[in-house]
Amino acid sequence: MGIGTSIIIIAAGAILRFAITLSTKHVNWDIVGDVLMVVGAVGLVASLIWAATTTRGANRDSTTVVER
Repeated sequence: MGIGTSIIIIAAGAILRFAITLSTKHVNWDIVGDVLMVVGAVGLVASLIWAATTTRGANRDSTTVVER
């Protein structure tokens, strides 16, 4: 899951949780919104960690060593 996808999932969860009042018998939409926000946050953190480790490794591989 990418950073953009995570942000969209967080936004969708926040809309379900705070902006929409749905009343159904079998589904609690507040909980669905909470779950989406948590999943989006976990995906965002994982994407940021992955991006940071990938960038760090790319800088190390591009070093040129010249021996005398």
